Amino acid sequence: MSGELSVILWPLLAFAFSSTVTPGPNNVMIMTSGMNYGTRQSLPHFLGICLGFPLMVLCVGLGLGAVFDLFPALHDIIKVLGIAYLLYLAWLIAKSAPADLKGSQTKPLTFMQSALFQWVNPKAWIMATGAVAAYTTVSGDVFLQVLVIALAFLLTSVPCVGAWLFFGVRLKKVLQQPSYQRVFNITMALLLVLSIIPVINEMI
Repeated sequence: MSGELSVILWPLLAFAFSSTVTPGPNNVMIMTSGMNYGTRQSLPHFLGICLGFPLMVLCVGLGLGAVFDLFPALHDIIKVLGIAYLLYLAWLIAKSAPADLKGSQTKPLTFMQSALFQWVNPKAWIMATGAVAAYTTVSGDVFLQVLVIALAFLLTSVPCVGAWLFFGVRLKKVLQQPSYQRVFNITMALLLVLSIIPVINEMI
């Protein structure tokens, strides 16, 4: 690894860790999935986040950034669609009946659904574009820099997102009463809405 990359490695890992472990759509949804479906059924969702977001970083860093420079409105359109989709998900979570938590009427996200979700996740866009802008230089090897950024998010996402999944699974043993389950789902729906308020404020 070049000296330039070595200098930014620890700050990059700190950025990746702090931005990945803090509450956001991915973490709220994986915790809800863990509580509702358990670890085994939530693993495709978990892997979709851990692999899908680093792939998104690669794509943003290696080409999509130039597309957004040419068509700035496209970025805003994606943000609006993402916000609308997250509000829809929040509504689905909030209205989930306790009977649904057994998995009889609903299913957890698949690997592909989770990976594709990154492209309509406003926080993911902020993290990806922010990391690429902050930790790449014109004078350096752009491909290598972007690859290191993607690997940093891959390394940090496994423990960070995994902690939220584990927390949700542990809650399943506590929230046995239907009334507690409903309160949990409503709370998670509200957290999901709160997580996108900064993005909405940025667009206003």
